[in-house]
Amino acid sequence: MGKVMVVDDAYSDLQMMESILKSAGHEVISCADGEQLEEKMAAERPDVLLLDIILPKRNGYEILRSLKKDERTKQTPVVVVSSKNQESDQAWGKRQGADEYLPKPFTPEQLLTAVRRFAR
Repeated sequence: MGKVMVVDDAYSDLQMMESILKSAGHEVISCADGEQLEEKMAAERPDVLLLDIILPKRNGYEILRSLKKDERTKQTPVVVVSSKNQESDQAWGKRQGADEYLPKPFTPEQLLTAVRRFAR
């Protein structure tokens, strides 16, 4: 299965996503913040990134813009996973370069469906 990188500062959310993905056979790399994310992604080359928006230091939108400008990471699909789930938030996320927007709370099936679109 695919390699999935998950970035979320809420430990419980990180644990839950990791558990769902691993039980479906995915390799998971977890990060509690977006620090050095460009470097981590360039090194790990995940099939897809699950990115929270509300993070310490840099928010998910800033990280997303940076990833999409970086030659090493711009091709990696990004699924924004956020409790900011108004239509305007989703539209903004897509404009910043998100390939998919998964509002919290989500079901395991919704998470796996979003990941399967990009990680085989």
